Amino acid sequence: MDINDLRSIVTVAGLLCFLAIVGWAYGKGSKKGFEEAANLPFAEHDDQGGASKPSHPR
Repeated sequence: MDINDLRSIVTVAGLLCFLAIVGWAYGKGSKKGFEEAANLPFAEHDDQGGASKPSHPR
């Protein structure tokens, strides 16, 4: 086994990991969870937000 065999094994392992992540991301079961996570910033209004009231005027 030389360095080129190791490189080939790492390349194939990386490709399989990538395909597994793509399959998980686009699978049926993940859609609902991703939609909920995408709407989290809009779920509740933060009354103590720093962006709405500046701490010092310019």
